[in-house]
Amino acid sequence: MATASSLAAIRLTELARCAGCASKMGPGDLSQALAPLPSQADPRLLVGAETFDDAGIFVVSDDLALVQTVDFFAPIVDDPYWYGQIAAANALSDVYAMGGEPLTALNIVAFPAGKIPVEVLSEILRGGHDKVREAGAVLVGGHTVVDDEPKYGLAVTGRADPRRILTNAAARPGDVLVLTKPIGAGLLTTAAKQGRVDDAVLGPVLQGMSRLNAEASRAALALGVRCATDVTGFGVLGHASHIARASNVTLRIDPSRIPVYPGAREALAAGVGTGGAVRNRAYLETRVDWGASTAEEQALLVDPQTSGGLLAAVPSARVADYLSCVAGAVEIGEVVPRQGHDIALA
Repeated sequence: MATASSLAAIRLTELARCAGCASKMGPGDLSQALAPLPSQADPRLLVGAETFDDAGIFVVSDDLALVQTVDFFAPIVDDPYWYGQIAAANALSDVYAMGGEPLTALNIVAFPAGKIPVEVLSEILRGGHDKVREAGAVLVGGHTVVDDEPKYGLAVTGRADPRRILTNAAARPGDVLVLTKPIGAGLLTTAAKQGRVDDAVLGPVLQGMSRLNAEASRAALALGVRCATDVTGFGVLGHASHIARASNVTLRIDPSRIPVYPGAREALAAGVGTGGAVRNRAYLETRVDWGASTAEEQALLVDPQTSGGLLAAVPSARVADYLSCVAGAVEIGEVVPRQGHDIALA
């Protein structure tokens, strides 16, 4: 049986080719892969892939819809318990981003059995289990395969009122853009993998990535918000572009107002970067009016996030209420009528 000290010596991130949501297929490649597939015309499918939303919504009755999603990735941190919590929070976030409440979850596991102690897997699963319980959902089982690269996540089913959901397609000119967590997680977790930041710098990022978006989602519904997405592997601008396209609007964003985790700018200045950021930038190059934004701001805005906050389009009359309800929420821009780009940086 492995000891606590032997488990602590295992660096999970050394087994991962890409960390967390930076491992997502780039939005350009994904769009190309999905393009030949036929759309589904079932009237019960309230939200499908067409609007780039975070989860699917399937209507069961007038007041009940199922919200379904799946998300998993390779280790973003070395500590297996933190990894399990963050991966679970990230998967659960897709349900919250649609205005749903998680009901059940299934573990998805790839694990190098025989190469690292099985106690590591126990700690990963314990982290996921604790986060699912915190969300008020029930872990009902899962599936495991053997793989040289560990991976963990959840398939989650939630419930929502089909008359009151959050979707990419409901932003309206005059809405105010609000972001509920800082960005820079991709840079900092990559720097940690390279041994370039210490635990004191990484601590706030771990806390942020493991925090559920439940509060932000519930407050949005209570205040009549109808548009939101969670910010993950495509970065702030990638997910903002999905709102812009699905809602046929332009999002005007002020980079100077976006909160950034302490240490992220320093990591960027030291040369830290990710392949996910490169893919995101390539996809967004012609979709964004970069304006007078700096190279640093642009790099932060395409940085892949893992278990990031909600990006919500809030009716202007309810912004003050939303900001007062959601800890850490910050106003970062506005929705305007459709112009030449998905996004215009101030």
